[in-house]
Amino acid sequence: MIDVRRGADRYPGGEPEAGITTRHAFSFGPHYDPDNLRLGPLTACNEEHLAAGAGFAEHRHSDTELLTWVVSGELSHRDAQGRATLVRPGDLQHLGAGSGVHHVERNDGAGPLVFLQLWLAARAPALTPRYTVVRALSRAYEVPEAGALLRVARPDPGGTLPLPAAPYGYAHVVRGEAELRSGDAAGERLAAGDSVRVRAGADVRGAVLRARTACEVLLLELADPFA
Repeated sequence: MIDVRRGADRYPGGEPEAGITTRHAFSFGPHYDPDNLRLGPLTACNEEHLAAGAGFAEHRHSDTELLTWVVSGELSHRDAQGRATLVRPGDLQHLGAGSGVHHVERNDGAGPLVFLQLWLAARAPALTPRYTVVRALSRAYEVPEAGALLRVARPDPGGTLPLPAAPYGYAHVVRGEAELRSGDAAGERLAAGDSVRVRAGADVRGAVLRARTACEVLLLELADPFA
């Protein structure tokens, strides 16, 4: 019920010949896995690597809340509503697709770009797309449209973080090293790209993430989408 997933085990994707390398945490496209379709409302966690000048051509989303977290580099975002934004490390981009939105994501910088994109299924259809960028996120960020709450934590070595307490929880190590511990027992080590999934009914009392180095962790509390 508390499940560690390794970044190295993600499904490969993207277009390497075009400078795009993607690693999918959940069943995606040709990588169909009926046992790994979603975690509550979370349907995708894609780690994207874009070479300088590479990017995703205009494409469409609907009925999805997309949260984007830049690990390194700068992400250029443009959409059909005329918005053009640079998203940098520490910024959170939230695109609510509503009934449909077209956008472009590119690396217009001189160096490589790495970002995470979380896809959350909307709880109810919405008509109007919404767009928000929170600069230097330092507070809990609610996504009521999907029944989700996102936090970013940066514990010092030896610091601990409780696992997300909700019907479902997701913890992703963005950078640094951590350890999943329960009580005084030594636990599983986690490196950048690794994640912990908490499924409905799991007892998380006493379970913590302990920072082995200075690290950055994304913590998602997720409601039951079918409740």
